[in-house]
Amino acid sequence: MRVLVIGSGAREHALCVALSSDPAVTALACAPGNAGTRAVAEPLAVDVADPVAVAGVATAWGADLVVIGPEVPLVAGAADAVREAGIACFGPSAQGAQLEGSKSFAKHVMEAAGVPTARAWPVGGPAELETVLDEVGAPYVVKDDGLAAGKGVLVTDDREAASAHGRRVLDAGGAVLVEEYLDGPEVSLFAITDGTTVLPLVPAQDHKRRDDGDGGPNTGGMGAYAPLPWAPPGLVDEVLATVLQPTVDEMARRGETFSGLLYAGLALTSRGVRVVEFNARFGDPETQVVLPLLETPLAGLLHAAATGTLADHPPLRWRAGAAVTVVVAASGYPERPRTGDPVTGADAEGVLHAGTALAADGTVVSAGGRVLSVVGLGPDLAAARQAAYERVARVRLADAHWRSDIALAAVEGRISVP
Repeated sequence: MRVLVIGSGAREHALCVALSSDPAVTALACAPGNAGTRAVAEPLAVDVADPVAVAGVATAWGADLVVIGPEVPLVAGAADAVREAGIACFGPSAQGAQLEGSKSFAKHVMEAAGVPTARAWPVGGPAELETVLDEVGAPYVVKDDGLAAGKGVLVTDDREAASAHGRRVLDAGGAVLVEEYLDGPEVSLFAITDGTTVLPLVPAQDHKRRDDGDGGPNTGGMGAYAPLPWAPPGLVDEVLATVLQPTVDEMARRGETFSGLLYAGLALTSRGVRVVEFNARFGDPETQVVLPLLETPLAGLLHAAATGTLADHPPLRWRAGAAVTVVVAASGYPERPRTGDPVTGADAEGVLHAGTALAADGTVVSAGGRVLSVVGLGPDLAAARQAAYERVARVRLADAHWRSDIALAAVEGRISVP
C-alpha cells in the first residue's frame, strides 16, 4: 500500500513513524513534511490549504491511501477532493470537519444527539458579549467559534480579560461562544470511525498552558501522556455509548457520513462526563503518546475506516506500559516564536519533529513555535516520564522552553475525578 500523509507537524511525524513500521506499507510520503519526516517518508511539496493541490499530489504520486493530519485541509475540503479523485482518504468531508471548524455547529449536533456538553451562548457583537458575561459569571469561558489551532479559548476569573479576548475575536471578524465552566480533569479520547462503526483508542491527557503549574497562555499543547491511571473504570465504554456513537449516528442521520478521526475533548465533572469540544483529526501532542502504544498495524486500520470496512477489522491490540511526550518550544512561543535557530540532538530515538526545516547546509533549524515533541516510553507512567525528560536534556535549541511537570500530577496521584 502506498500511503501519503498530509501535514508538517509532530503529529504527522508520529503518523509516519507508525506507518513506516507497518509491513503492508510499500511506499510512504509526507507532504510537505519537515526535517524529521524525511528520515522515514519521501517529502513532497504541497499547499495543504488547497484541496485541488492535495488531490493532485496524491494522484501524481500514485497514493492508495491519503491520511490528512491537520484541521485546515480538512475544513477546506481536501478529503472530498481526494475521494473525488478515486483515492481512499482517512479524514472527514468538509461538512463533517465542521464539528471542529464551527463550535456552534458541533453544539447543534450534540443537542440533536443528546450528547452531554457545556451550555453555550453564541455572541453576535460587543454589547451582547458584555451582557452574556454578566449573566454567566466567573469562571468565564470565552471561545473563538472557528479554527484557532488550540489557542482560541480563554478560561479566566478576570472579567476584563474575558471581555478583551471576546472583543479581539469579534474585531477580527470571528464569532464568539461563551460557555459554562466545567470542573474536573480533562481527557482526550480519539475514535477511528468509518461513519458507522466506532473504535475508541486509549485515553490521553494534554497540557495546554505554556508554563509549569498550568500557568501562562494557552498553546497548541505542551505535552501529553497515556494511559490515564486515574481514569474511572468503564470511562471509554461510557464515552463510546453517550458521546462518540451518538455523534457519528447523528451525522449519518443528517446525510453526512463522518469518517476518519473523531476526537472528543472531555471534562470529567461533578455532574458526569461533558464534551468540551470536538476535533476532526488526530490531536497534537496526544497522537505522539497514543500511537506508540498501539500494536495493531496502523495502515490497515486507517484504510478500513476510509473504505467503510471497519466492522470487519480485528479488535485493536495495545502494548503494555505508558508514554509521555514533552514539547520543546521556541523562545517567544506562542506569541512571537523565534525561528531559524540550529537544533541538535533531534535525530535521536523518540524525538519527533514539529516546527523544523533543513537549512541550505543541511542542518536542522527551528521553523515554528513548537519545534520538537520528545517521547519517552516505560513500563509505567513514572518510567516513561523519566525517559522523556532524559531525552529532552540531550536536545539543544537556543533559549528553548518546555514544561518540567508533564504527567507529574498523575504520577504523584494528585488528579481526582469529582
